[in-house]
Amino acid sequence: MTPDQIKAAAVALVNAENTRVQTGVLSVVYPDISMEDAYAVQDAFVAAKLAAGGCVKGWKIGLTSRAMQMALGIDIPDSGVLFEDMFFDSGSRVPKGRFIEPRIEAEIAFILRDDLSGKNVTRADVLAATKYVAPALEILDTRILRKDPETGVARKVFDTIADNAANAGIVLGNERHAPDVFDLGWVGAIVSRGDTVEETGLGAGVLNDPVMGMVWLVQRLAEYGRGLRGGDVVLSGSFIRPIEAPAGSHFVADYADFGRVEISFE
Repeated sequence: MTPDQIKAAAVALVNAENTRVQTGVLSVVYPDISMEDAYAVQDAFVAAKLAAGGCVKGWKIGLTSRAMQMALGIDIPDSGVLFEDMFFDSGSRVPKGRFIEPRIEAEIAFILRDDLSGKNVTRADVLAATKYVAPALEILDTRILRKDPETGVARKVFDTIADNAANAGIVLGNERHAPDVFDLGWVGAIVSRGDTVEETGLGAGVLNDPVMGMVWLVQRLAEYGRGLRGGDVVLSGSFIRPIEAPAGSHFVADYADFGRVEISFE
């Protein structure tokens, strides 16, 4: 993609978010799009939001489960940026029309105490820099169409990356734990919509260990001379499939002793 094409794609994403009308599938419009192009579009999208007064509060890691990677034909996660206006308290109600086609995922959030950077970062470094971990739900949205209406071709990983890794919101539980209190691979959740259990899963679904998702993110950012900051909130990756969240839905994610998160969609 050329610089002008990258800028145009980012503008289309911003317009889609503001108008709640999705834009076309980038990988159809630009069949030669690369991973580098996709992240360049994401960077331009983030820059536009910052220019409009947005404030970065952290990061999300996506595509961490083996099943999702195999479905998309990739072998690495992806990442996106969390903005201040994406945060919801547990028990909140999402206003009607806030999102286009929202879905939710269950995750473990890391809240950092210290800056964290470098390509040689270790699991121990992540734990040392983490102030606490918390139960969380991620709200996904699709500013890019899921399928091209003319060809029926589904969007690809490049589209998801460009679309800020489909990130749109985060619901943090009220509980906070030191990062070494629980074996995070065994931390799991039962996610219910009303009286129906929609999904269950364990933290080990995230690269075998959610902490390793954090290691991957820091190492990826180091390739661009960047890192995480003290105070950042990082969603370490989902260990359940995305669940559709139409209007009228009420979700509860029960993490047992680790905590509880709930959100409603008007």
